[in-house]
Formats: sequence, structure tokens, C-alpha cells
Amino acid sequence: FAPVLHGGWTHLISNSVPFLVLGALVMSYGLPRWIKATGFITIVAGLATWLLARSGNHIGASILVFGYFGFLLGMAWFERSVKSIAIAVLVAVVYGGLIWGVLPTDSGVSWEGHLFGVIAGVVAAGLLNDRSRRRASAA
Repeated sequence: FAPVLHGGWTHLISNSVPFLVLGALVMSYGLPRWIKATGFITIVAGLATWLLARSGNHIGASILVFGYFGFLLGMAWFERSVKSIAIAVLVAVVYGGLIWGVLPTDSGVSWEGHLFGVIAGVVAAGLLNDRSRRRASAA
């Protein structure tokens, strides 16, 4: 439930815009893939944060924001299509500063959730990209 819980209005609002923008870009790969990526990121990054992060509250949609960020960059790496590369360049230019969120710079921020979100997003892209799907159906 962590992605829907927030520490206040400021926390909710600061997550909302990147969640909507990056989520819409992930959805450009189709609703079924968006559902699978969102579920995978939420479960894998959530479990990793729960098991490996420091004690405390790890709440907010930033696991998904960072997961979508990793997914979109990962799709460019795995698919190497014009669409996925163009989206990744756009995301890197607009949201490239997110990468600093995976560093332990603020004790009140779940940098572990951010890190595991990015990792889960890249893994989801590796599992859900068109090249992997074609290889699986050919086997």
C-alpha cells in the first residue's frame, strides 16, 4: 500500500506530476504492459525495501516514479526502437535529476525505495520488452 500513502499534501503533490507523466509514457507501450510493469515494480521494489532498507516508514509513490523512470530507460536499452530511444532521451532530459534520489542524502527520504524502484523498473523492461517477447514466442 506504500505507493498510495503519503506523509502530507506536499509529499503527495511532489509525487503526482512525475507519476502521471512517467506513468502515461509507460502506458504508451500498452495497458497490459503498464499493468504488468506497475505490479512488478510495486511488488519487487516494495519487498526489497521492506527486507533491506533501514527501519522506518517508507511511503509514497516515488517507488513507482523511480520504477517508471528505470522502465523507460531500460526499454530503450532492450528494445532499441526509435520510439523507446526517443522516450528515454526525453525522460533523461526532463527527469534526469531523479538519479540523485538513489543516494542517501536526506535521512527523511527513502533512498532505498528509490534505488529498488529503478532496479525493478529496469528488470521489468528486460522482461516486458518486444525483443524478449519475440524470443519467448519463437522458443
